[in-house]
Amino acid sequence: MKKSVIEYPFEIHPLSKDEGGGYAILFPDLPGCRSDGATPEEAIKNGRDALASWLAVAREFGDKIPSPFSAASGRFVQRVPRSLHAQLIAQAETEGVSLNTLVVSLVSQGLGRRQVTPRRLTARSSQARARAVRAG
Repeated sequence: MKKSVIEYPFEIHPLSKDEGGGYAILFPDLPGCRSDGATPEEAIKNGRDALASWLAVAREFGDKIPSPFSAASGRFVQRVPRSLHAQLIAQAETEGVSLNTLVVSLVSQGLGRRQVTPRRLTARSSQARARAVRAG
């Protein structure tokens, strides 16, 4: 069965300076299928090439090609304010990438920094609620 390159979920994260900088991309469903790039966009482009090559070699040798993880379809819909949508479109045009590629890049960059954010946001939300209760 021929699998489409775009069916497979991927993970992208920034590389440290010690690791050479840039961004790494890997496909959890396909052992050893990974690549990198100087920017998230380049990593995604290189990742698509790596994925296509991985699938071609697996087919050539008659290896079983794993199915993509079924719980992650790779698609979700997010409503945003019109002003934010316009800003994202403008930035994508400026960078010469699709809106989807830009948003994937921004989300991926955010996930690379998220290790401390949830606790901070939770603490700030709790503090704001406490102030509102005291003021009310």
